[in-house]
Amino acid sequence: KPSKVREVVHHPAMPYIEIPAYFQSLIKKDSIASLALSFQIVAATRSGETRGATWKEIDLKNNVWTIPPERMKTRRRFRVPLTAEAKSILKTAKRFEQNGFVFPGLSGDKPISDTAVRKILKETHPKLTTHGFRSTFRDWCAEQTNFPREVAESALAHALENKTEAAYQRGDLLLKRRKLMESWSTHLTAKQTKKVVQIRKKKNG
Repeated sequence: KPSKVREVVHHPAMPYIEIPAYFQSLIKKDSIASLALSFQIVAATRSGETRGATWKEIDLKNNVWTIPPERMKTRRRFRVPLTAEAKSILKTAKRFEQNGFVFPGLSGDKPISDTAVRKILKETHPKLTTHGFRSTFRDWCAEQTNFPREVAESALAHALENKTEAAYQRGDLLLKRRKLMESWSTHLTAKQTKKVVQIRKKKNG
């Protein structure tokens, strides 16, 4: 099959070491587009899933965002744990609400367009794609945490390739994913520190 031999093209991704500074600068822009991209990064969701979010899907009492099957690539309902940072973004976005959309477009009757979000990304980091932030998240999971692979894959709403494993794992690992996303949120909001190098004068003689 062509799908078995075609070359895999990876989306350009930002190194996870650089993303805290970028994320924090993005938050400060305070536009619908920057808020949508910020929310996508903190939730590690796909662009379409994020842009199409409605307030009906948001449960602030239980800190869960439930994306219905018809809006998911996997065609399965997906629950996203909402961290304190994710809720902060939602609080800021609330004032832009129109027709139930968390991130409305200019007309108000549709969600913000992919073009609008890509525009803010092009202005801030022209070589990246919105999907690349999911790769950044996955790299961080693998290299900076001890969370099991299946938890990281579940956080990205990836279906397990092993059919036997998938048959037995029917839960969505929400509690474990919540801890993972809280760690990710902590990484994104970490204060940037600059190393201070002391230069000492050499003593004569």
